[in-house]
Amino acid sequence: MKPAHLALAVLVAAVWGVNFTVIEIGLDHFPPLLFSALRFFTAALPAVFFVGRPKVAWRWVVAVGLVLGVAKFGLLFVGMDQGMPAGLSSLVLQIQAVFTAGVAFVVLGERPSRVRLLGMAVALAGIGVAALDEGASGPLGAFALVIAAAACWGVSNVLTRKASPPDALNFMVWVSTIPVVPLLCLSLLLEGPTRDYEALRALDWQGAGTVVYVAWVTTVFGFGAWGWLLRRHPASTVAPFSLLVPVFGMSSAALFLGESVSPLRWCAAALLVGGVALASVTRRRPAVVHPVDATASRPAPARS
Repeated sequence: MKPAHLALAVLVAAVWGVNFTVIEIGLDHFPPLLFSALRFFTAALPAVFFVGRPKVAWRWVVAVGLVLGVAKFGLLFVGMDQGMPAGLSSLVLQIQAVFTAGVAFVVLGERPSRVRLLGMAVALAGIGVAALDEGASGPLGAFALVIAAAACWGVSNVLTRKASPPDALNFMVWVSTIPVVPLLCLSLLLEGPTRDYEALRALDWQGAGTVVYVAWVTTVFGFGAWGWLLRRHPASTVAPFSLLVPVFGMSSAALFLGESVSPLRWCAAALLVGGVALASVTRRRPAVVHPVDATASRPAPARS
C-alpha cells in the first residue's frame, strides 16, 4: 500500500473513531432519535442526486436501511443518551464481528474456523470485562442497548453481503434515505413533538456541526474513501485498519470529553480488539462491515 493510501486508511479510522465523541456532543443538542434522523437526512441530501440510481435491488436498500439505520443507530444513539460513554461505545460495538460470524453461519452456512472461534471467545471475554467495568460505574441498561446495536450491525453486514453492492458510496447514500421517516415518526412518538421542536429552535453552530460531521464526514467521506481503498487493495490489507477505530474513539473521548479509561477498560480493549483481529483479519472470507456509523460493499471487519 502506498504511503498516501496508508495515510488515508488511518484517516478514515480516525474519522470513524472521533465520530463517537461527536455523537456525544450532538446528544447535548438533540433527542437521540431526532439526531439519528437528521444524520441520515443530511447524509442522503443532496448526495442522492449525484451518486446515480441504486446499483442493487430495492429490497436490499430497504432491508439494510431499516436494520442498520433505524435499529442499529437508533439503539446506539439511545444507549449513548442513556449514559453509555463514547469511548466505551466505540469499543463495545466491535463485538459486531462475533454477531456477523454467528448470523453468517445460520443464514449463509459459513462455518467458522477454529481460529475464528478462538477469536470470538476472546472478544466475548473482552465484553464480559467491559460489562464488569461498566456495572461498577455506569448503567448496564445503556450497555445492553449498545450490545443490541452491535447485533443489528451484524445482521446488516450479512444483508449487505447478500446484496453485494458494487459501489459502497452509492449504496450507503441510498440506504440513508430509508431511516429518515421511521426515525422521525419514532422520535415524535417517543420523544415528543415539543422536545423535537425545542431542539430544532435552539439549533446553534455546534449542533449543526455535529450533524454535518456524522453525516458528511463519517458517511459520505468515510465510506467513499473506504470503498475507494477496497477497490484498489485486497480487503485483507484494508480491513485491519478498522481495528484502529476504538483506539481513536477512546482517545478522543478522553481528550475532548474527559472520559477516564480504567485498567479494566484497557484490559477489555486488549481482549476485544485482539479477539476481533483473530476472528476477522485471519479468516479466509472476511464479513462485510460498516465501521462507525455504516456498511461497506466489500468484506471488512469494523468501526458511526
